[in-house]
Amino acid sequence: MEIVKQRRRLREKVIEEAGRWARSLPFKATAVLIGSYARGDFNLWSDVDVIVISEFRGNPLQRLAQIDFPPGYEIIPLTIEEYRRLVEKGDLLAVEARRYGVILRDDYRIFED
Repeated sequence: MEIVKQRRRLREKVIEEAGRWARSLPFKATAVLIGSYARGDFNLWSDVDVIVISEFRGNPLQRLAQIDFPPGYEIIPLTIEEYRRLVEKGDLLAVEARRYGVILRDDYRIFED
């Protein structure tokens, strides 16, 4: 049972740290933790996957250059329209965000419903 408690504590710590990071972004954004830490099936080699939705310009690499993120984080920068299109298409990324995502910040109120 101790290992289960340790894993829960680690997951809670990652969620807390990711939330602090998301709230520190110097622009309006919605950020949602997805992937193994959101689902709880992470392992030693898991990264911290976060979708960041904002009014980005440029291609994904240019968008990433605008975001200072910690080592071990995998950031997926999307515009509001791109995210909405993923939802409409039933894309796995959007489905996972809705089903398992941990909302870190929701300035655009995308996840209020």
